[in-house]
Amino acid sequence: MLELFLLNYGIRPSFFESEYSQYWNDAMFGNPELEALKPDIIFIHTSTRNINSFPGPDSSQQDAENLLHQEYNHFSAMWDKLSSTYHCPIIQNNFEYPFFRLMGNSDASDYRGRVNFVTRLNLLFYDYSQTHENFFINDINYQSASYGLDKWSDPFYWHMYKYALCLDAIPLLAFNVANIIKSIFGKNKKAVALDLDNTLWGGVVGDDGVEKLELGQETSMGQAYTEFQEYLRGLQKLGVLLNIISKNDRDNAIAGLNHPQMILKPDDFISIKANWEPKSTNLLNMARELSLLPESFVFADDNPAEREIIRQQIPGAAVPELERVEHYIAAIDKGGFFEVTALSRDDLKRTEMYRENAKRAQLQSSFVNYEDYLLSLEMKAEIAPFTEIYMSRIAQLTNKSNQFNLTTKRYTNEEIASAASDPESITLYGKLVDKFGDNGVVSVVIGQVHGAELDIILWLMSCRVLKRDMEFAMMDKLAHKAAQMGVKVINGYYFPTAKNGMVKDFYALQGFTKVSEDDEGNTKWVLDISSGYEDKNRVIKVD
Repeated sequence: MLELFLLNYGIRPSFFESEYSQYWNDAMFGNPELEALKPDIIFIHTSTRNINSFPGPDSSQQDAENLLHQEYNHFSAMWDKLSSTYHCPIIQNNFEYPFFRLMGNSDASDYRGRVNFVTRLNLLFYDYSQTHENFFINDINYQSASYGLDKWSDPFYWHMYKYALCLDAIPLLAFNVANIIKSIFGKNKKAVALDLDNTLWGGVVGDDGVEKLELGQETSMGQAYTEFQEYLRGLQKLGVLLNIISKNDRDNAIAGLNHPQMILKPDDFISIKANWEPKSTNLLNMARELSLLPESFVFADDNPAEREIIRQQIPGAAVPELERVEHYIAAIDKGGFFEVTALSRDDLKRTEMYRENAKRAQLQSSFVNYEDYLLSLEMKAEIAPFTEIYMSRIAQLTNKSNQFNLTTKRYTNEEIASAASDPESITLYGKLVDKFGDNGVVSVVIGQVHGAELDIILWLMSCRVLKRDMEFAMMDKLAHKAAQMGVKVINGYYFPTAKNGMVKDFYALQGFTKVSEDDEGNTKWVLDISSGYEDKNRVIKVD
């Protein structure tokens, strides 16, 4: 099941699976097959059945405390060992509640209760996840509650097959694990495109008028639409970009968005396309304007015909089934489109960053000369070797950036830290600020020095700073740093994917010469800096 969900996300997995009840031994004492696999992800599928000892009615409070830490240490020692051996992300199940309560309701509050014990053990797992990078909890406690604990933990499947959950729940479990993995590899959605009529509010603003829209606390339906907007506001705070695509006159759309009971106002949306064009056309135009791929969007519309058109015209865009407003939140939330495995300061500021980009685009239209426009932005860049404060953001960029990414090599936090500490590596991050605001860390370069040559093994940039000459500023800094280390020749590589065609000629623009190309379009480029290097950046002040 897990393989099917990962393939659907564009991830092709190979698996090693421990033999029955051997997961701890394989982790602590090694397994040649596991070591040969060199895993990119480790998933530990355990359950309440794997808890060795619970407190009983005759246990003292100290007995219960000792058992709690004994169980926790059993797992935390394994996580530490796996992390030090394989340096890859670890996904660990928490624990579902026991399928019986020996003490009734007191099982949750009394230290001798199993429910209490599981709750406290889960909290220790969560504390570990908050203090260790690349460690993630697969929340089967929530999944089993949502599915129905009695069905999830049906003892028949345990005693007959040693399945710790019922057969029919396995797809749900696999889907949740796949969501964590695709988030680690940067395959989350980034934006929502929302309809208005009967999606953000009840009624049709053009026919009913603003005053008759269902919103707010006066009606049950109005409450449901308000709750949906509150949910969307929460997504926005996580860095999800909110947009509007509505078949409406723009004036009517703006009037509706200014309804006094609206939680979301016009300024909460990056792009508002209210017109009579096909919604598929509007979505493609919106993606282009925001420098996003169309498949980065979740399309939320109450009209089944519009949903089907988007599915047909824009494969890869997510189109949840919105059938009743009371269930809109569940339809989006259970889709796992925005699974959080890392939350950086740049994520929290993303809406503001894209809003500032809209101001830059507006300013650009007033200039005839593009370089004059760039100079008017008063751009300042901070370009420096990787530093601890930005490690998480750098790793996140390597897993999210697909379009402006020459080799699409992915890095974990540990691998980023390893590159930063390698004396034979050149690492650079680029942070860009202009008069409209701070874009955050937007570019990453990693190069490996071999004698007098430097191989560029990673070069990427966030698409929100395209055509701002940041790539020239990064190249200037890289060339000078390489020359200081005795490098005479810089080698660049481009490996084509379905998404990075925009950088096919990147090295040509930087002055490199193409020296080889294979049947798959992989190219190698060379730049000789033995006689010096002439800076190309003329519009960004670099610190």
